[in-house]
This record gives sequence, structure tokens and C-alpha cells, in this order.
Amino acid sequence: MSVELDVFVGNTTIMDKEVYQLWLNGYTVNDAVKVRIEGGVMEECEASAEVLLSDTMDQYRTFQMCERLLHHPAKLANQLLFQIPPDRQAMLIERYYAFDDSFVREVLGKKLSKGTKKDLDDVSTKTGITLKSCRRQFDNFKRVFKVVEELKGPLVENIRQHFLLPDQLARDYAAIVFFANNRFETGKKKLQYLTFQDFAFCAGQLINNWTLGAVDNMMEDMDVDLDKEFLQDLKDLKILITDKDLLDQHKSLVCNALRGKTNVFNEMEANFKNLSRGLVNIAAKLINAKDVRDFFIDLVEKFIEPFSLCLLYMGVIKSCILRMYHD
Repeated sequence: MSVELDVFVGNTTIMDKEVYQLWLNGYTVNDAVKVRIEGGVMEECEASAEVLLSDTMDQYRTFQMCERLLHHPAKLANQLLFQIPPDRQAMLIERYYAFDDSFVREVLGKKLSKGTKKDLDDVSTKTGITLKSCRRQFDNFKRVFKVVEELKGPLVENIRQHFLLPDQLARDYAAIVFFANNRFETGKKKLQYLTFQDFAFCAGQLINNWTLGAVDNMMEDMDVDLDKEFLQDLKDLKILITDKDLLDQHKSLVCNALRGKTNVFNEMEANFKNLSRGLVNIAAKLINAKDVRDFFIDLVEKFIEPFSLCLLYMGVIKSCILRMYHD
């Protein structure tokens, strides 16, 4: 049975955004065709299943040929094989390097090695993300890490320039690189309530204030390595919990800065000594690699949980007092 088709020839590469996303998500050609049929594309285009299959296969081949260029985004603009408008190039790059928060949450802080990659089967099963998509995302993390780990200058800017990513995505990759380099523990049960964006915010603060790049933005180790001299100096903070005058002065400065800016100010002020002791003890141990890796779990166990328990107790006390007053 013959099929008549209208054919045209042009020099602009046709790429369907929906099909591209299906390819990125790891769908096979047949599964992608099913999704397109369920989406009503056959009725929209008045095409047969055979034509839709052929179109999907053709676009998948195009994406596969473009993939080697997407590994080095700057090459995409200079190659002559595919005529792709600049706005479409930007879309291809951004979507290729986009990642699922549930996936990155599983690998955040782990070494980007073959050993971790072998565990992606389990990650795929746990997250419901196809194994092919998990591998693409992992390889992207590893590729960005390898390119920027030895570059001088600000980490976010290096990522943005070398991979042509939008600002927010470049900042997210900077967080991933920073956590992978310092091997922060993020997988413990007590940390599961924290999202990737929670950790990304913390990474931004640490990069801007605790790294070598925060001191000199042209250092060899740029924004990846924590400033060891700074961590060493944190030991001196212990005087804030051993000297009463300094403790009172510290409390006064912190309370003045936070007054009117938090709805738990009274509770914080009443428990300042214990809270300060918890933070200072964490800071004083950060000269050890293991304590650096456990930084976030220590914050939860030695600061956040005690303060939360304090808020709970004070809430119960207030409730009892109000009930007594009412009675």
C-alpha cells in the first residue's frame, strides 16, 4: 500500500519540543509515539500512525546526532551540520542540562564516580525516572564538574560561560559541584525533609562566604574548596561560650540584629546560650574532614532539633498558662 506525502526541503532543522522532551525523559520511540497519539497529534496533523512513527524516529535520530554537540554547548553555535536558530539552541541546551529534583536529591554530595553510576538502577526505581534519563543527568553533573574543577574565577560564572546555561540553572549546577567536591552528607534520614533547593541555598551562602573564592576570586581552587584558614579560625569562637562578658556581648549583637525580623525572637533570646553553644561547638570541629562532611546532620541534631523541641515546650507552657487564666 503506497502513501502519498507532500515533501518540502529547507535548511532549518525541524525539532518538536514535545518529542525532544520525550527523548530526554528516556522514552523509546514506540513509547513516545503512544504518548503523542494520546495527546491527539494524529487528529491535529491528520497523520497516520505510520507517518507519526516515521516522524518520531527521524527526530530521535536528529537529537542523537546533536547530543555530542550538547556535551560542548559552545560548539552548537559554530557547527554547520544543523541550521538551528539561536533561541532554539538555547532551548535545546537548557532542557538537556535540566534535571529532576528527586534525582539530584539522591546523588547530592556523593562522589561522581563509576561506583555511584552503578547505583543508578536503584535510583531509577526509587524515583520513577527512566534509567536513561538518570544516566544523562548524572553524566551532565560529572561533565560540568570535570570542566570547572580546575578553572580560576567564580564557579557560577565559569559554568554559565562554558555551558551557556541560564543564571538559575548555573547556580544549581554550582551547588551540585560544590557538594560533590566537599562530599557533604545529605542522605541521612534526618535530612530527608530538606529539598535540593534548601541545600542549593546553603551552597550559595557557603560559596560566597566560606571558600577561597570568597577571599580571592582568582584563586586556583576558585569556589569549590572551603577556606582552611577560615575553618581553623572558627576554633577561636569557643571563647564566646566560655567568657561570660563576651557571651553577653554576642547575645546583645545578635538580638539587636534579629529583633523584629523573626516570629520566634523571644524563644531565641531566652535560649540563646544553649543555641550559641550548639553552633560554636559545630564550628570548632570543622577543621576535620569528617566533621565537614557531617556539617548538615550536626546542624539538625545539635541546633535545629533542640530549638524545635524548645519551641514545642514553650508552646505547651503558654497554652497551659492561657488555659489557667481562662479558667
